[in-house]
Amino acid sequence: MPKEEQDLYTKRGTIKMNGNIWGVQIFLVAIICTYSFRSVECLPRTIRVGALFEEENESQELAFRSAIEKINLLSEIIPNSLLIEDVQHVRTHDSFHASRRVCQQIKKGVAAIFGPISTVSAAHVQSICGSLQIPNLHTEWDSRDVNVRSFFAINIYPHYQTMGRAYLDLIRYWGWRKFAVLYEDNDGLVRLQEILKATQDNDFEVTVRKLEMVNGNYISIMKELKNNGEFRIMVDCNTTFVKMILANALELNMTTEYFHYLFTTLDIRYDELKEFTHHGVNISSFRLVDPTKPQVVRVLSDWRLDQSRRGKSPLMGGTEVTTETALMYDAVLLFAAALQELAKAQDVDTSELNCAHSNTWKYGTSLINYMRRVNIEGLTGRIRYDDRGLRTDIDLDILELSKIGFDKRNNSWELEFGKIGIWNSLSGINITKNYVLSQRKIAESLANHTLTVVTLLEPPYAMLKEEESGKKTYQGFAIDLLREIALKLKFNYTVYIVKDGTYGAPNDKTGDWNGMVRELIEKNADLAVGGMSITYLREKVIDFTKPFLNVGITILFKKPEKQPPQLFAFLAPLSIEVWVYVVAAYLCVSFMLFVLARFSPYEWYNPHPCNPDSDVVENQFTILNSLWFTVSSLMRQGDCCEFSPRAISTRLVSGTWWFFTLIMISSYTANLAAFLTVERMTSPIERADDLAKQSDIKYGTLYGGSTMTFFKTSKIPIFQRMWHVMDSTDPSVFVNSSQEGIDRVLKGNYAYLGESAIIDYNVQRNCELMQVGGRLDSKGYGIATPRESPYRDLISDAILKLQEEQVITLLYNKWWREGYGAVECPNEDANKDASELGVSTVGGVFVVLGGGLATGLIAALMEFVWKAKKNAEEDKRSICAEMMREFRFAMKCFGSSKKTVKKGPRKKSITDNGIHFMPLAGFSAASGKEAYG
Repeated sequence: MPKEEQDLYTKRGTIKMNGNIWGVQIFLVAIICTYSFRSVECLPRTIRVGALFEEENESQELAFRSAIEKINLLSEIIPNSLLIEDVQHVRTHDSFHASRRVCQQIKKGVAAIFGPISTVSAAHVQSICGSLQIPNLHTEWDSRDVNVRSFFAINIYPHYQTMGRAYLDLIRYWGWRKFAVLYEDNDGLVRLQEILKATQDNDFEVTVRKLEMVNGNYISIMKELKNNGEFRIMVDCNTTFVKMILANALELNMTTEYFHYLFTTLDIRYDELKEFTHHGVNISSFRLVDPTKPQVVRVLSDWRLDQSRRGKSPLMGGTEVTTETALMYDAVLLFAAALQELAKAQDVDTSELNCAHSNTWKYGTSLINYMRRVNIEGLTGRIRYDDRGLRTDIDLDILELSKIGFDKRNNSWELEFGKIGIWNSLSGINITKNYVLSQRKIAESLANHTLTVVTLLEPPYAMLKEEESGKKTYQGFAIDLLREIALKLKFNYTVYIVKDGTYGAPNDKTGDWNGMVRELIEKNADLAVGGMSITYLREKVIDFTKPFLNVGITILFKKPEKQPPQLFAFLAPLSIEVWVYVVAAYLCVSFMLFVLARFSPYEWYNPHPCNPDSDVVENQFTILNSLWFTVSSLMRQGDCCEFSPRAISTRLVSGTWWFFTLIMISSYTANLAAFLTVERMTSPIERADDLAKQSDIKYGTLYGGSTMTFFKTSKIPIFQRMWHVMDSTDPSVFVNSSQEGIDRVLKGNYAYLGESAIIDYNVQRNCELMQVGGRLDSKGYGIATPRESPYRDLISDAILKLQEEQVITLLYNKWWREGYGAVECPNEDANKDASELGVSTVGGVFVVLGGGLATGLIAALMEFVWKAKKNAEEDKRSICAEMMREFRFAMKCFGSSKKTVKKGPRKKSITDNGIHFMPLAGFSAASGKEAYG
C-alpha cells in the first residue's frame, strides 16, 4: 500500500479510536454503511482526483486539499474509499501548459478534474475532459452561454444571468431610475447585461463608463460622475480595487449620505470600508457565503485552527473566506456526494486514459448526471441544478453598511456591514431590515449633527434681522419652524441664502434646474425651507416632507376707490329683470281686472239708485280705472281710489295684487336705505374668469415659481388662455419676487397671481390690497430634501407632532395675524349686505300673484255661467244663447261701460255678497215690468 494511503488510514483509525469529537458522527456513518453496504463494495479503495491551480489561487488550492482531507477523515460519504489528490500548478492563461498537465493526470486515471481558474486555460481543459468524458468542475465566473459549455463541465459559481437578475431586482426595489454603471473589463459588461437590457426604456437614465486609471487613480471618472449629478453608482470591479475607488470618491466628497454605491463583487469586507463611513455613505453588496451558518462556522473554526498550527489556511488574511474558496470546497463535496450515489447503482472504477486516443471513461456520463441531481448543503448554501445544468435556488445575502450604536468612550459610531435581507433566485427579494430600528439609528446619527439649510429672503418665511451688536440673523415663520424641528430632533443647522433668489424651476430648453432645487440636486444643502410648494416636477428630482401649510393660488388686486351713489341709485335695490317683471305684472293685473269686471255680472250696477226702473247699468273698471286702481295699490295709496271691486273674482285678483305689492314694497324699502347711504366699492374683477375675459388689466405671476408652472401645464381652457396671454404680453408681466408683484399691484391696473399664504400676509399689512376670488387650486408647502435623504421621514414626523401640538398654528398667527406689521383695516362687510335683489329672491311673490289671477279668472267664469243659467231659465231661452249674448257684449273692449237691461215680468232676483249687485237682466220693482235691453 502506498505510504500516502497508509497515512490516511492511520489518521482515520486514530479518529475512530479516540471517538471524542466525531463519535456520534461515526456511529451514524456506521448505520449508513450497514444500510448501503453495496455502495462501499462498488468503489475502489482509492480514487484519484486531479486539480489544476495557478499561483494566485493558493486559497482555492488549500480549500481543495482541506475538503479532500475532511472527506477522508470523517468517512461520512465514502467510508471505505480514499480520495487521492493530484494537484498540478499551471501558469496563468497558459492553455498549452494546462493541457499538458491535465493529460499527465488523465494517464494516471482520475475520476474528475478541478480547475483551472483562468478563463483561457479552463476552456482548453474543458474541451479535453469533454472528449474523454471526465467530469470537469469549475468555481470561477463563466461568461459563456450554457449551450456553448461542454456537457461534462459543471460550474458551482452562479450563472451570470442569475446574478444579473439579483442586481436588477435590488435596483427596482430601491426605485433607481437614474444611476451610473462602472465596469472594469468586458466581462463586467457581460455580468451587467441583464441590467443594461432592462433599462433601455425611457423610464431609466443609465450612464455607462469603463473604469480606467489616469495617473494611477480613478479621480477623473469619479469627477465626471459628480459633475453629471450621479449619486447612485453601480460598480463591477475586482475586490482589490474597491478601496481605491472609495478613496478617490472621498477626495471628491462623494462619500456623504446622499451617495449610494452598489458593488457586484461578493467579497467586500467591513475592514475595507470602515475608513469611508464617517460621512454616512451608503454601500451595498451581495454575499454568497453566510458566516453565521453553523456549517460555515465549523469549517472556518477548523481553518483558523490550521492557520494557528501550520501558519496558512484557506482563509483570506487568516480571518475571512472568499467566495471562490468556499465554492472550491463545495465542489469537492458535490463530487463526493455524486460519487456515492453513483456507487449505489453500479460498480465504479477509474481508468488510465490517453489524450491522444479516443478512449473515454465509461462512468463519466453517469457521474456528471448524478452531480446535477444531488442536493447538498455547502458553505455557499444549497447546491442544486436545473435541467440546463445551471445552479438554481440560490440564496444571496443583501449587505448594507449601517450604524449599530454610538460608542461614548471613543465618541464615534459603531458600524457594521451587515445583512438586511436575502435574495433567492426563485422567490426574489425579501428585506428583513427593521424599519423602526433603522429610523431610530438615523435619529441617533442626526443628533448633534449639523445640517446645511438653504432658503431665500421672502416675508414672512425668512427675513434678515440686524441686532444691536450689528450681527445679522434670520427670522421668520420658516426659521421658527426649523428651530422647533431642530429642538425635537436635537440637530444643529446653518442657514445660507440661495444666490439667484428663486425656489427652482427647470429650464425649458436644457431641463436644468435653478434656485434652491438645484442646491439640493447638487447636494450643497441638506434642507430647503421657505414657502416652497410641493409639485410633481420637483418631486421627480428632490423629496419633500409632509406639508406644514396648505395653500392655493389666488388673486391679489388693489382695492377700488369708493364711489358715491349715482343719480338713479334708487333703482339699485331691484335688478333690471325684477323691474321689468314688476311693470309686466302691473299691466297684466290691470288688464285682468278690466276683463274680469266685464265678465262678472256683479260688477255691473245701476248708476242711478234713485231710479230703480232705469234700464242702464254701469261697470266701474274701465281700462283707465283698472290701471289707476293697480298703480294706486302699488304706491300704497289706497285711499285715493274712489271705487273698489264688487265681485268675488275681482276681489281675489285685487287681494293677491295687494299681497304682491306688500312684499315688493317692503323688500324695496328695506334694501333702498343701504344703497342710498353706503358708498359702494365696485371691483372690475371678482374671479379668475373676469381676468380672462378682459384685456385692460394686466396680470402675471412669479417667474419660475410653482404658480407659473400651474398655468403653464394646466389642461383647463380658461387657465390655458390666461397662460397664453401672460406668456405673450410685452413687456413681461412676470416678476422676479413676490414683493415686486405687490409693488406692481399698488401702482394699479395689475393683478398678481400667487400663493394664498403670501397674499394673505400682505393683505393683512396693507389696507389698499385685497384678495379677489377663491383658490384656483390646492397644494402644500413642505421642507425639501435631496432624493433619498435619510432625514426626510424624521422631519415629517416632527412636523406632524408640531401640528398636533398646534405649534404651527401659533407660529402662523404670530407671523400673519398678530404682529410684525399687521394692521386692522376698516370693516367693509356692510357693503356686502347691500346687494341687489334677484329673481330668485322675490320670485315667490310672482307665483302668488299668478295664482291669484288664475283663481280670479275661474271665479269670474263660474259667476258668468251661473247668472247666465238663471237668466236663461227665466227668459225661457237656451243657456248657450244667453251666454253668447253676454259674451259678445263683454268682448267689446272699447264699448260703453253702460248697458241696457231687459224689462218685463222677470222676477227680481238680487244676490247680495256684501255690496249691491245688479242682476244681469233685472226688472223694476215699482212697475213690475221686465227691463230688457
